Amino acid sequence: MADKDVIVVGGGISGTTAAVEAAEAGLEAVIVEKNPYLGGRVSQLFRYFPKLCPPYCGLEINFRRIRNNPKVSYHTQAVVESVSGAAGDFKVSIRKNPRYVNEKCTSCGECVKVCPVERDNEYNFGLDKTRAIYLPHELAFPMRYVIDMSVCKGSACAECVKVCKYGAIDLEMQPETVEVSAGNVVYATGWNPYDASKIENLNADTIPNVVTNMVMERMAAPNGPTKGAIVRPSDGKEVKKIAFAQCAGSRDRNNLEYCSAVCCMASLKQATYIREKYPEDAEATIFYIDLRAPGKYEDFLRKLQEDEKVTMRKGKVAKIEEDSATGDVIVTLEDVFGSGKVEERFDMVVLATGMEPAAVSDKPASAVLEKNGFIDAGASADGIHAAGVARRPSDVAESVQGATGAALKCMQTVREVSNV
Repeated sequence: MADKDVIVVGGGISGTTAAVEAAEAGLEAVIVEKNPYLGGRVSQLFRYFPKLCPPYCGLEINFRRIRNNPKVSYHTQAVVESVSGAAGDFKVSIRKNPRYVNEKCTSCGECVKVCPVERDNEYNFGLDKTRAIYLPHELAFPMRYVIDMSVCKGSACAECVKVCKYGAIDLEMQPETVEVSAGNVVYATGWNPYDASKIENLNADTIPNVVTNMVMERMAAPNGPTKGAIVRPSDGKEVKKIAFAQCAGSRDRNNLEYCSAVCCMASLKQATYIREKYPEDAEATIFYIDLRAPGKYEDFLRKLQEDEKVTMRKGKVAKIEEDSATGDVIVTLEDVFGSGKVEERFDMVVLATGMEPAAVSDKPASAVLEKNGFIDAGASADGIHAAGVARRPSDVAESVQGATGAALKCMQTVREVSNV
């Protein structure tokens, strides 16, 4: 008999859904998440499309289900190092990296006040700073601080240890490896924003006012680096004229060959951010190859098309340059329906960069990847499943549906093994 029925690798919306659905059907599930918090990419979003509601509506439901169900446990700051065996009896090695803050933490924040060291805040894509001891974000689950030991001075400083009256900080924590047997492994490893610096003609790495769609999400979020103000990174100027460049690296044999499925809807959603922020004078232009708003999302597209200050122009962005005197961004476009090559000036440009499966860099154990780096569960061993963007480009709704399907497959595996 395996220790656990399901090991879920990844604690985003797909991973938490797979775990709680399996647990509520009676299976024992463990979530293994490499970040110090659950929630994944969804936690970084300002709003979902098409309802434009905050993502924590959905995440908090899953977190509550985890809190209330003893059949779900989780490890943060942890990675799966190896998987061996077969369905019903996988041997899984989990490395738990030290957080340096234990369960006694009350998130009072006194430690931050005395910490002398700053670090780039990766949650906000380096747009602001945290201290070496930090809360991953305001709604983090678990609500507990963590120390970045790559910048922390350790025992040479220890000011945080001195000020913590709960004894929650342990600078001597060590990595720990645990071995677990499991009936199934579900990979819900999610995705990373494609590296826009690889797209040479768009100059994302040299022009400060060219940002990615995920950076735009953090800028618009009230708990983001600008507290919801949509301003230019170069000078803090309010953005009143903005462009969205679709398929930034996607559907491109030199970068991502596939369509990432959500980028058009993401840009349409983000156009509403700027129009709501500055309704009188903000203008948004979306440069697209094809606008993809399948099924129920057509109504959302039509609503944006009716806004006279949102322009949609079919054409491939050929080049992006900077006016060094003003910081403005100059876009050169091959306009399909217009007059050939044209130039237009904007305050800021948002690149709709695609989803690159995290499996490309994480190299999940015992999983077979197809040519683009997504997990091919059909070609993997029995009992190895994939959910969310680990499997294919998906929006949140489709990711939740796929995670529920993965939980069902785990139930089938457990039943088949128990009947042998």
